[in-house]
Amino acid sequence: DPPALATAPDGTPPQAAVPGAASHTTGFRQGDAPEEQSPEVPDSPSPISSFFSGSGSKQLPQAIIIGVKKGGTRALLEFLRVHPDVRAVGAEPHFFDRSYDKGLAWYRDLMPRTLDGQITMEKTPSYFVTREAPARISAMSKDTKLIVVVRDPVTRAISDYTQTLSKRPDIPTFESLTFKNRTAGLIDTSWSAIQIGIYAKHLEHWLRHFPIRQMLFVSGERLISDPAGELGRVQDFLGLKRIITDKHFYFNKTKGFPCLKKAEGSSRPHCLGKTKGRTHPEIDREVVRRLREFYRPFNLKFYQMTGHDFGWD
Repeated sequence: DPPALATAPDGTPPQAAVPGAASHTTGFRQGDAPEEQSPEVPDSPSPISSFFSGSGSKQLPQAIIIGVKKGGTRALLEFLRVHPDVRAVGAEPHFFDRSYDKGLAWYRDLMPRTLDGQITMEKTPSYFVTREAPARISAMSKDTKLIVVVRDPVTRAISDYTQTLSKRPDIPTFESLTFKNRTAGLIDTSWSAIQIGIYAKHLEHWLRHFPIRQMLFVSGERLISDPAGELGRVQDFLGLKRIITDKHFYFNKTKGFPCLKKAEGSSRPHCLGKTKGRTHPEIDREVVRRLREFYRPFNLKFYQMTGHDFGWD
């Protein structure tokens, strides 16, 4: 701080400074605290003043989008961030799979500040297929709400391959990676693009630590065909007022999926970036048929476990 008795530039005498007083230029002074605290209970700041002075506090997330890769998790998070009571980390933290040794204090510090009544969220789709993640999230809080965006596993596998292909054009064909032995029709379940779509197997690990009522399964297909309807389910699950409705969306024919009329903190329409909605390569029909056969029993088991038929078969 400048010296207390500095003369103002226009030569007027100084005024006594009040610690923590509001500044007329910015509206609020940050970082100042009264030198002496009166024993009475101090006035609590209003939510609006807390918001503008950058206060509020960082909380561990109460809800996490845990999967699945190429299911529509980015779209769901971007849509949810329109809600005034949702605050979310933009980047994927990868805490419960890659950075767990850094500790919960490090994880909390990644979170945005929230006010009372707001929900803190994050999304890292690889959690769903990480063996240690269910126990680790449960150790943080048994009450954490978990959201899984799922999509037809065959389409998901092709989308996963398409993303890898865009980064590494020299990889083998989808058809050759799918089979351990193509003549025998033996599917290579060690390939992550195939393995991620065996949803029933991964879900079993989560149900050892969380009751099914604490998990919401969002249809990646319905997120495209009826985003407002699917967002209604998500808002109900999170205990939020249904603020996001069909008036928030328009369908982008070029992209082939819905976009926001107004994104969070902007007055302009917003579509997901060019890495979303890539054109898939043409895959041999026989390979697609064989993959559908392979996934069918796992899909039916998943429908039973979740009590929801996603209509992939």
